[in-house]
Amino acid sequence: MDSSPSGAQVLDKTEINWDKLDKTKFYVVGAGLFTGVTLALYPVSVVKTRMQVAMKDVAEKNASSVVRGILKADGIPGLYRGFGTVITGAIPARIIFLTSLETTKIAAFKMIEPFKYSEPTQAAIANGVAGMTASLMSQAVFVPIDVVSQRLMVQGYSGYAKYNGGLDVARKILKAEGIRGLYRGFGLSVVTYSPSSAIWWASYGSSQRFIWRLLGHGTDSKLQTPPNQGMIIGVQATGGIVAGAVASCATTPLDTIKTRLQVMEHEKRESVRQVVKTLIAEDGWQGFYRGLGPRFFSMSAWGTSMILAYEYLKRLCSKDEERLL
Repeated sequence: MDSSPSGAQVLDKTEINWDKLDKTKFYVVGAGLFTGVTLALYPVSVVKTRMQVAMKDVAEKNASSVVRGILKADGIPGLYRGFGTVITGAIPARIIFLTSLETTKIAAFKMIEPFKYSEPTQAAIANGVAGMTASLMSQAVFVPIDVVSQRLMVQGYSGYAKYNGGLDVARKILKAEGIRGLYRGFGLSVVTYSPSSAIWWASYGSSQRFIWRLLGHGTDSKLQTPPNQGMIIGVQATGGIVAGAVASCATTPLDTIKTRLQVMEHEKRESVRQVVKTLIAEDGWQGFYRGLGPRFFSMSAWGTSMILAYEYLKRLCSKDEERLL
């Protein structure tokens, strides 16, 4: 992808291709690593979801008041409702996602290489295509988990039903709606998460290259000294923050509609058009951005934590790990 020694040095130190990874180690260590990241950031998802589905009289509260309400009613466990369900489904979903991401990214880079785009543009296109493809491939596993976990997150809140765990949610959904009930909002999930994933990975890939150029490590740079690990981590973290900011602002309206559809009881089921009308009637167009603060924080914090963990995981599982660590 790069013609100059300095550009190659930067990419060699920061990007490890799929064929250079120990796959077994990658999946096993990755499951534990991402479970830890999910554990740390899960409460933000609970708060975001509650803000998005609350009725008008509750929706006026801010994120901190939602947290206080959860702690008062349920204590710390209230911030982790649905966590077990999410972790159970996240492992296979993440395996599918990461495998699709890495293999598609390699193929996309090869396909666009003849067009001779600038390095940031190449990275944006290849990463964006890979992110969207990976999201599409993992939705079949992710959507049912999302439906069940979100109902657990909001149970007993603002008029929503209570359940006895994830299996109880799944049983009641299957009894009332059949398998289609577990895929409620599937179309919107695809429309929300696939572009979100594409935007996130495209922003991350291009912003990283742009930052490296600002630091004097672009492909046309005369610098011969490769960046140290501290600089690499700093650039990756900054890229994660930028990607989270861009993706959250672009996709929150769709996420709000999708979440409302997925937590509704079968008897109260509404169409997408009815949900849109309700949001506009309650809060105007700003209703589509309910939970933007927590979603922005979640995507930025999750994205930064995830990408640092992911890049570390790839270095740890590289067949040349002694050279990279």
